[in-house]
Amino acid sequence: MTSSTTPLVAILSGSASDDAAVDACAELLGTLGIAHERRVLSAHRQPDALRAYVADAEARGTQVFVCMAGMAAQLPGVVASLTALPVLGVPLKGGLLDGLDALLCVVQMPVGVPVAALAVGTAGAKNAAVLAGQILGLANAQIARRLREYRAGLAAGGR
Repeated sequence: MTSSTTPLVAILSGSASDDAAVDACAELLGTLGIAHERRVLSAHRQPDALRAYVADAEARGTQVFVCMAGMAAQLPGVVASLTALPVLGVPLKGGLLDGLDALLCVVQMPVGVPVAALAVGTAGAKNAAVLAGQILGLANAQIARRLREYRAGLAAGGR
């Protein structure tokens, strides 16, 4: 989101090829009225830039990180190691195991460094937006109201 509003959610992906899933998450965050920003930062190829970004995002008021990655999918775990804020991990398809490798990487975190694991792909990306809304809605009545309205729309047959 490009505005002067503090981005409450930071969406990170390991590659520009992840844009379809990032777009799905960002679109739903927009629908929920949640300020967000997105960055492509590889945990493997840009570790120093990732570390600096996470520290800066926290300082600017980010409250939830959504991290999407395929194959080794270490981005969510690395971000979780750098922050005490909630990290939502979205495994993406890629590699020989069609997303299973990414899913296993996201769910197998050591004690004390949790990552909330969502479904593989676009469904997980959308659910990451909903889960971020649920987390933020605990302290923000407007976000909680918009989330209830969104879910009521789903119950009425919306998408």
